Amino acid sequence: MLAAAAMAACSGCVGQSDGAATAVKHLSTALTAGDGAAVCAILAPDTRLAVAESTGTSCPEAISDQGLTPPGAIRAVDVYGQWARVVTEHDTVFLAAFGAGWKVVAAGCRSRGERPYDCRVQAG
Repeated sequence: MLAAAAMAACSGCVGQSDGAATAVKHLSTALTAGDGAAVCAILAPDTRLAVAESTGTSCPEAISDQGLTPPGAIRAVDVYGQWARVVTEHDTVFLAAFGAGWKVVAAGCRSRGERPYDCRVQAG
């Protein structure tokens, strides 16, 4: 899992960290609005597929069953090359850079100390 990987932090990646933070803000807005289609549009393709497969329905229908809540205020953004971790008031969100921008690969994640994060939504 991305959360367990050790990668060197990207220094001078302000634009990248802003992009990751913006994606998490969009996720929060979509969750607050209950807009499953908008939430799924922010998810990475494999994550979107995993959500849909979890219930055998489409991602927009299945996302409401995942227990995701708006992540809250952003406290920290760490960029590691093409990967990012956004720590929020309520949980942690992991993202990957795609051609179309940052996409959420795991959300609703809680730290378990030395063990990998426990995430409500993530790719297989």
